Amino acid sequence: MSNDRKGIYFILIGMFFLSIQDVLVRQLAEYASLFQIMFIRGIVGSLSLIIFLKLTKRRIDFSSSFPFLAILRVLLFFTGFLCFYFALSKMEFAEATSLFFVTPLFITIISKFMFKSEVGFYRICAIIIGFIGVLFIIKPSLAGFNYFALLPIISAFAYSVSMMLAKYTSGKESVFQQMLHLYGGTVVLAFGAWLIIPFIEFEPSQAKNLEYLIRDWSIYNNSVLLMLLSIAVIGSAGILLITSAYRIGSPPVVAPFEYIMLIFAIGNGYFIFKEIPDIYSLLGMLLITASGLFVFIREGVKQEPIAMKTSLRS
Repeated sequence: MSNDRKGIYFILIGMFFLSIQDVLVRQLAEYASLFQIMFIRGIVGSLSLIIFLKLTKRRIDFSSSFPFLAILRVLLFFTGFLCFYFALSKMEFAEATSLFFVTPLFITIISKFMFKSEVGFYRICAIIIGFIGVLFIIKPSLAGFNYFALLPIISAFAYSVSMMLAKYTSGKESVFQQMLHLYGGTVVLAFGAWLIIPFIEFEPSQAKNLEYLIRDWSIYNNSVLLMLLSIAVIGSAGILLITSAYRIGSPPVVAPFEYIMLIFAIGNGYFIFKEIPDIYSLLGMLLITASGLFVFIREGVKQEPIAMKTSLRS
């Protein structure tokens, strides 16, 4: 079996694991704190990576040759996924997931300015089409605009910038250093939020909307504990699989298969949460998917990889 085919299998299994993680994150919206979830996910991820490095006799190194950029990347990554997971509790499942997949379009734009990458006419058209798809999903109107629909887009932008920073620092930092920064930073930031939130006063309407973020950390029963641990373990396994896919396979070949997540999201939304996207949302998903896939295909043809050798969802 070729490395590219192995990479594709790893991507498919990894995205399946992450889709399960997303379902659990949404189901815990009534029982746990999102910061609590991210804290436990960071702890499990850190311990898993440290054990892996120990077993493979690799160096455990939390240092950085670019400390300011490392901190900025952690802040962006943490903020981005906080926005995405919060959006899952406020939006239809498939819509939130599809909006996040504008990431390749943001990476294309950012790489133009950070790395002077060539962005030709066809890629510009793909970007425009992708953002038209965004408009179909969020359906902006003065009468009833859903501001929560902006959260997955903010998440995609923050993630894209963090990935570009990872590319910029990759010459002097290993992928394991970068992952340790992200996991360790998640633990510190989530714990810091837990310390600060009790001192912030919220209006009753704000408190109700932000309950998933500001709720006290507690474990109501064994089912909640099992779900919290499952999110951490399954999420870490998904990231490991997808990272491995990019390490053994060609990014332009394996990256398009990440879009299997949209199929998982539509299925989970329908069978678990009884959600059926309307025709405009489905059209938007199609446009976003087509534009993202086109960007990846152009990467392969032009041999100008702008996608990072890591998952869109790691």
